[in-house]
Amino acid sequence: MSEFFTIDIDEKITHTTHQGVPIALAAPVTLTGRMQPEAIQDFFVQTPKALLPMGIDEAGRGPLLGSVTVAAAILPAAWSGLIEESVLNGTPLSILTDSKKLSEKKRDMLYPLVQQHALGYVVADVPAAVIDQINILQATMLGMRLVVETLIQQMASNNALTSAVRLPILQALFDGNRCPDLDAQPLTAVGVPSEAIVSEAWVKGDARHSSIAAASILAKVSRDAQMYALAKQHPEYAIDKHKGYPTRAHLDAIDTHGVLDAHRRSFGPIKRLLTDIKPQ
Repeated sequence: MSEFFTIDIDEKITHTTHQGVPIALAAPVTLTGRMQPEAIQDFFVQTPKALLPMGIDEAGRGPLLGSVTVAAAILPAAWSGLIEESVLNGTPLSILTDSKKLSEKKRDMLYPLVQQHALGYVVADVPAAVIDQINILQATMLGMRLVVETLIQQMASNNALTSAVRLPILQALFDGNRCPDLDAQPLTAVGVPSEAIVSEAWVKGDARHSSIAAASILAKVSRDAQMYALAKQHPEYAIDKHKGYPTRAHLDAIDTHGVLDAHRRSFGPIKRLLTDIKPQ
């Protein structure tokens, strides 16, 4: 990273609110990342009228097993903007675009570069048990909400917002066609009112905005790493090949070897298989 000091982010969320109601999560949501508070503060000094863009994207909504992974990334001001306007030309992230359009080799190359150069980033791992508890859409929205709230809380707690004396101050750019409802309570608790954040939904945003593309790399590579770890534990499922998606090989492996703890029991193929199993 740059000459600015960094702080590590490592949290486990066991209780939160869901649709305005406090709930205990079926399993912890893990958040990991890093932030440069002074670099973010410098953003507000150098660009006093600009909003701080934060890109948010997810990976793993469709698979039958494992977590849905959500990431948020804040790129340097000069690097954050429309990809078609070549804002990344001449930077270490010059090939960055939607992670689905890049080879695994290129994603793996970009992953540490995004971590190195981002002013802040956080990755949320929302496990299968939580997906089964509140459904995949709500689990994704929860992850998106938590990565934004966590970065904002870290900014406020580490004085990164002291130079931002006007509202709004942050532009949360969510890949997709909807934005999560942020929880005002933890934000106001650190002195950040809800009016400080402008939320925007960007359809195909990971191919359009560099900050969302950066988040897509973090989410995709992080989730793939989880799949490779599961593949080592359960080689008979060939998870490294299908990454948990409902391929024929994956469905055949489930028929042969059974359902793993990591499988999403609320998803049709798994739910039907478990329903068909007769008690002994």
